[in-house]
Amino acid sequence: MAIVWIIVFIISLAVLVKSAGWLLSGAERIGLAIGLSPFIVGVTIVGLGTSLPELISSFIAVFEGVPEIVVANAVGSNIANILLVVGLSTVIGRRLVVTKNLIDLDLPLLAIGTTLMIGVAWDREVTFFESVILLITYGVYFAYTILHRDDVKTEEDTELAVFIKKNSAYISKVSKKIAEIPRIALRDFGLLAAGAIGLFLGAKYLVESVINLSDMLNIGAGVIAITAIAIGTSLPELIVSVRAAVQRKSEIALGNIFGSNLFNMLVVIGLPGLFTTLPLDEKTFSIGLPVMAAATLLFVVSGISRRIHMWEGAFYLILYVFFIGKLFNLL
Repeated sequence: MAIVWIIVFIISLAVLVKSAGWLLSGAERIGLAIGLSPFIVGVTIVGLGTSLPELISSFIAVFEGVPEIVVANAVGSNIANILLVVGLSTVIGRRLVVTKNLIDLDLPLLAIGTTLMIGVAWDREVTFFESVILLITYGVYFAYTILHRDDVKTEEDTELAVFIKKNSAYISKVSKKIAEIPRIALRDFGLLAAGAIGLFLGAKYLVESVINLSDMLNIGAGVIAITAIAIGTSLPELIVSVRAAVQRKSEIALGNIFGSNLFNMLVVIGLPGLFTTLPLDEKTFSIGLPVMAAATLLFVVSGISRRIHMWEGAFYLILYVFFIGKLFNLL
């Protein structure tokens, strides 16, 4: 019987991740079609899209009566994002080089968000009031991200401005032709609907399989959430970051992780926490939180030099293997 629920777990996880991609694709096209700027679409729809599996599965866990999955899932996803995703991206891309602006803003925000999250969870539960604090913090971060602009012009910006000026007549003509083409297709709404339905069903059966496997294998639901669910729901971040690392687009590879980790700590925990108090199981509290804090600290230290080398990425991967071994009492 356990084999059946393992198969259900794998299929549900695949449906969950794939449905998030469908929903993201449909929402992105519709957002651009109704006039939202690419920047707003990127910050809101794309940023939310890669964290939808964590958020939906957390809500389903609350309604299914296993709220300990919520914090375990978020903590496990953040650990996987740094140690597994950044580690693998760095090893494959050989190194990640980031800009000064990313270091000045995103690393301190990630450190502050992690400190707040650990402080909130220090009494082994997240209450309604604490959830409100997490959501307000994310609201401030989100507003700052939308309003903040970097005034420093790069060489690429200058070249682009010159090109637009020289070809303004042609660009205007093409833009008018594009504007005449219907931008929203029925397929976009179909993707949106299929993605939403798939997310719900995938999350529902994912949580049910975790509950049953926890009982059959005598493994805490939190342990399954902090490992298997966390790795599975981090697949979108893994795919985006590895692809960006191969293409030498380090800012995308790392920026994806910053946004996702902040969203996990502040929203994936904050929103479900409005409906019930979220407890932390023993393994999440004693192993998960310290490892998340250590991983974030290592990430910040590595980022200060504006370069993450291949040997650092390999060290991240080794730490992740030790983390998994410790959870299952293998070390």
